[in-house]
Amino acid sequence: MPGKITVSSVLNSLVPISRFNKGEANKIFEEVREAGFKVVLKNNTPTCVLLKPELYERMLETIEEYRLLLEAEWRMENAKQEDFIPQEKVLSELGINKADLDNTDVEIE
Repeated sequence: MPGKITVSSVLNSLVPISRFNKGEANKIFEEVREAGFKVVLKNNTPTCVLLKPELYERMLETIEEYRLLLEAEWRMENAKQEDFIPQEKVLSELGINKADLDNTDVEIE
């Protein structure tokens, strides 16, 4: 995965599209595997970004987690007292007692 992004790393990530036309796609993909990403230039303008699949997935997960955080913050800011249900009521409706919860291990991701 790419570490700290520097001017040097950004400059080294630039790939002219002409390299693809010269049959260097495999070499470019290897560079992406090593560096994490490459920026493809067409007429000296960034056209697309090539990312390692792991980096792309991590970006999507981060975006989704941020979206969920914003949703949770919005809900808390707009919550009214009647929106909350006491724990005792929930446990009662589900037929669970506090002793059941004390003997349960929960793993939160």
